[in-house]
Amino acid sequence: MNGLPSALLQLIMTSFDIQTAQQNLQGKKPRAILKAALENFDNIAISFSGAEDVVLIDMALNIRKDIQVFSLDTGRLHPETYRFIEKVKQHYKIDIELLTPDRDALDPFVKEKGLFSFYEDGHQQCCGIRKVEPLRRKLSQLDAWITGQRKDQSLDTRQDIPEVQIDSAFSSTEKQLIKFNPVLNWSSSQVWDHIEAYQVPYNELHEKGFISIGCEPCTRATLPNQHERVGRWWWESGNKKECGLHAGNVK
Repeated sequence: MNGLPSALLQLIMTSFDIQTAQQNLQGKKPRAILKAALENFDNIAISFSGAEDVVLIDMALNIRKDIQVFSLDTGRLHPETYRFIEKVKQHYKIDIELLTPDRDALDPFVKEKGLFSFYEDGHQQCCGIRKVEPLRRKLSQLDAWITGQRKDQSLDTRQDIPEVQIDSAFSSTEKQLIKFNPVLNWSSSQVWDHIEAYQVPYNELHEKGFISIGCEPCTRATLPNQHERVGRWWWESGNKKECGLHAGNVK
């Protein structure tokens, strides 16, 4: 679609029938959902941070070579995560666009509240500046994006996610944003089966007891048989824990 006039591209994008797509993709395997996403949208990107996302990259490159991939560099990631990003770039010979916080918002926040205020008043403001705002900037330039959300990552916020949806949290009055969730029905075991079978790179923190990995101060290893989200923002009460990237999941 790259050579098409912008008016025609907009017509193609707005003609995407979300209800038909949801019906056609319901219960489909990840590769089929990815194929539909990459064939229907040229201006689409994969959001990359963890094991599920690198599996999506591995699959997507067998469908289309010119994929866009971005990752949120909050400035507070583990050293292992930065090494993981570089490992994926080299393994697949792709570029990963790193999205960083707006310094005009971040610097006053850190000056006023310090580096660990989230332990006292919750993670929402910090995540809003370091993650949500950079993501919003990127998504405003896209027609669709692909995530590694799985239903069993959170029984409280992700059980109802569909294969494809209108992303109401990041759509605007000018443009409707489409969101694809190809591995929503996979278990963690299925993700790791793919990683092992196809020798997909992974974050070395997984070997140290970390399952769901975010920023270094807000993530800790989990014990055997604990749910994977227990290690995220562990000092906060409640089960409906989302950083804002998937705000539409919280009812």
